[in-house]
Amino acid sequence: MADKRPFRVGIMGFGQMGRQIYDLASAADDVEVVAIADIGEREILHYLLCSEVADPTRYKLEGNFLVNPRFRARLMQIDRPAEMPWDIFSVDAVIDATGRFRDQRSMEEHLSNGAGRVLLRTLPLDVIDRIVVPTINGAAAQASDRMISAGSPTTTALCLLLHGLSQQVAIQCASMTTIHAFTSDQALQDYAGSDFRRSRSAAKNIIPNTHEASLWIGSVLPAFEDKIMTWALNVPVQEGCLLDVNLVLEDGTVGVEEINSAMCAAASQSPGVLDTVEDPIVSSDVIGNPASVVFDLRGTIKAGGHTIKTLSWYETLGHAARLLDLVRLYGQLDQQEAKA
Repeated sequence: MADKRPFRVGIMGFGQMGRQIYDLASAADDVEVVAIADIGEREILHYLLCSEVADPTRYKLEGNFLVNPRFRARLMQIDRPAEMPWDIFSVDAVIDATGRFRDQRSMEEHLSNGAGRVLLRTLPLDVIDRIVVPTINGAAAQASDRMISAGSPTTTALCLLLHGLSQQVAIQCASMTTIHAFTSDQALQDYAGSDFRRSRSAAKNIIPNTHEASLWIGSVLPAFEDKIMTWALNVPVQEGCLLDVNLVLEDGTVGVEEINSAMCAAASQSPGVLDTVEDPIVSSDVIGNPASVVFDLRGTIKAGGHTIKTLSWYETLGHAARLLDLVRLYGQLDQQEAKA
């Protein structure tokens, strides 16, 4: 990177995902966060960041700037994309980490205010330029893409699992249930919301929930269009999620050993993104793991002639890392276009 400037990134939303992205960027040498938009008080945002990271002494609050040994990020107390002047920061990309502004209009507001492109940390509400999981369909990305989704932690984990297995095993269809940590949009006490079950306390209930991955998975893996059913169970755990996937295979002779072997091979092709584990881990053991999915070799079970059950683990840090991979991917495409 000695002859290239770092990719300049803005972050909208400094919740858990936004803080993880910032922390990872501060340890890299090719990305710098130059501006952060969040409605929170800057002292509280700094406090929350320092409460989570391994070395809080690296982060200082200097006036309106969040500072680390690599770069300074301007803190802007702003709530909506239309209010954020990205143009004055010359950002290459904005990562919308709020999970709120998923519609095309909100993404266009980021672009109109000076963002080179917008990367969503979750699935979109509308048709956008592309949904990208870099190690699966990154080759399809184009420098002309402006509105991009990185999927979601669950969607990415599921795509990596299906992609890895489908290299060696023919899959007819599958059903996925994510046993998911509770989220910040859930109420800790029973509180009337837009959905009956999600109005119940996240702190003391297992709450069935729908999941959108099945609607969008064909955008990343066309071969699985209309072949995957997805569901979620939000549980009273703050971090760490379990991906429970039941696969219906075409070949009834495929067993546990072949499935585990396929995932080990896939992990060797995507180091740091897809991992495997033989130890009998639980959800807290995956906290701090930057892989997008950790396949549990002990969790593979065959039931009947064609059904295989698999277990995998993940947490949001892996998705934060993939968002920065996406920044790099598009930054490199821009550089190649500039040289052409």
